[in-house]
Amino acid sequence: MRLIEIQNQLQLKALTVPVNSESIEIRTGYTSDMLSCVMTGALSGSVWVTLMAHNNIVAVASLLDIPAIIITENARPDELTVARAREKEIALLSTPRPTFEIVGKLWEMGIRAEDS
Repeated sequence: MRLIEIQNQLQLKALTVPVNSESIEIRTGYTSDMLSCVMTGALSGSVWVTLMAHNNIVAVASLLDIPAIIITENARPDELTVARAREKEIALLSTPRPTFEIVGKLWEMGIRAEDS
């Protein structure tokens, strides 16, 4: 599913817009608020759902080729984090809704673990 479809269906606010945002394909997803878990469990091409909003999320997403991060529960990244995400062409998307709800909606939309 294209990232723009996810953004529109979930009414996510774009904090950054990568150059190729229309063509980003999301194959699977991952949810965690522990960077070490994301580093060992998330797959390239995932959408990552978290309530963390600090600069390290961009570093981990860049390392793993994660094109998009959905930041939940109105957590707000600082300008340095947003600027770094723009530089790395990582979509930062925001929602006031809880992580559990967003993950459920993604599941309903057909975003599954690769082995599901």
